[in-house]
Amino acid sequence: MTEHLTAPRFEMRGVRKAFGATTALDGVDLAVRGGEICALVGENGAGKSTLMGVLAGALQPGAGRMSIDGRPYAPRDPIDARRAGVAMIYQELSLAPHLSVMENVLLGAEPMRFGLVDRARMRELARGALAELGHDDILPEAPVAELSPAAQQLVEIARAVAVGCRVLVLDEPTSSLGAEDTDRLFALLARLKAQGHAIVYISHFIEDVQRVADRFEVLRDGRNAGRGSVKDATIGDIVAMMVGRPVAELFPRTPRQPGEPLLDVEGLGPGGASFTLRRGEVVGIAGLIGSGRTRLLRALFGLEPVRSGRVRLGVVPAPRDPRGCWRAGMGFLSEDRKGEGLAVHLSLADNVTLTRLEPFGRAGWVSPGRQREAARQWVERLGIRCGGVGQGAGELSGGNQQKVALARLLHHDVDVLILDEPTRGIDVGSKAQIYALIDSLVATAAAPRAKAVLMVSSYLPEIRGLCDRVGVMRRGRLGPLLAATARSEHELMLEATGTA
Repeated sequence: MTEHLTAPRFEMRGVRKAFGATTALDGVDLAVRGGEICALVGENGAGKSTLMGVLAGALQPGAGRMSIDGRPYAPRDPIDARRAGVAMIYQELSLAPHLSVMENVLLGAEPMRFGLVDRARMRELARGALAELGHDDILPEAPVAELSPAAQQLVEIARAVAVGCRVLVLDEPTSSLGAEDTDRLFALLARLKAQGHAIVYISHFIEDVQRVADRFEVLRDGRNAGRGSVKDATIGDIVAMMVGRPVAELFPRTPRQPGEPLLDVEGLGPGGASFTLRRGEVVGIAGLIGSGRTRLLRALFGLEPVRSGRVRLGVVPAPRDPRGCWRAGMGFLSEDRKGEGLAVHLSLADNVTLTRLEPFGRAGWVSPGRQREAARQWVERLGIRCGGVGQGAGELSGGNQQKVALARLLHHDVDVLILDEPTRGIDVGSKAQIYALIDSLVATAAAPRAKAVLMVSSYLPEIRGLCDRVGVMRRGRLGPLLAATARSEHELMLEATGTA
């Protein structure tokens, strides 16, 4: 194993890429050895996906050179890159759900016999690739649509292994995985590393980077901004390189003084969820994916039927439909940012103001100038990076899209903010800004107009760092709300899995 630990498996030097007048990559260098996991980190828009798109043959560089095992490498397209041994697993998996596991694993590389697809050989190759990953429990004939997200991800990796990849790139691989599946993925990456693969791991979760990677490379504004050994760097060190400044406190804690109840829930749904949310506090709900957390939030906002229990906003019964909830002072941020959280084909100004147009005109008429001016104020307050309030929301980075969705709740001036995975898929710099915003909304300094926040998050450091009280949901049942500091992340996970 000594040889593959000394020379780079692949090398990229002086890579440049522009999209029109926008420079996405400005002379970036990256080299990864065989038997090494290198984390590629940076804020949204830093150039990570563009750089890996060049490596994977999806984008052609404007300048620079690449090599694999010391030989020049210039793929014409992703198929060419695959043939050279480079495979990329995207955050949005590129599987054909109507096909079987083995058909997906060998898609485009089907073994042939007498001019026909050799299905027996296909089954054998797929089974071998899955066994190499330690997952011969996945049947080659199984329809991909029936597999869990974690198993579908394994099929993607098996496809890479089956065609003989030497370089594997994973883009946000744990964003839709629970803790148990994340542990399995990390064990799998350790096996691939031991087999001599060069692995690039893209993630916004710096804790994951510390667990799985040997070293890290930071990009900022399309340039190299820092690198180092993971074991020699703290989270603060890495984040400071990413954002270009020291981050004193990721989870700010200004004084908070809980006030009157704004949301009172009693015996809601099959699990009988009961809790009270007060003005000036953040309440978190932890739990595994599928535990019922999202269904609870959607039921509170009238997006799912409430068949039992009682919900009150202040002293009156809560409306049973989203429009009524908005009018009563409760806003909802969906975990599905592009599907539900934003109208991506509309402008930033429209997305911020659509739920409350009354300030901009009368009798159904809206003044576009007044609407744009209100949106500009939110852009400035939340630090939304955009080309103007007329820009399409779908053109913004993930972190800026999330700020737009939050701006809508603030523009509507709701008292109760229900946030489902408010920082999923966004970079650390944007997370820090959103944490500071949430803290400012519930701070004592905001009294008497302090808000109340109810949030669901799969990211336990976020739950413990931002919330005042935390409850754990398991199989549709919500446990008691306790002080966020009363339980460690380990204890929260034990409770979520039922092993406490």
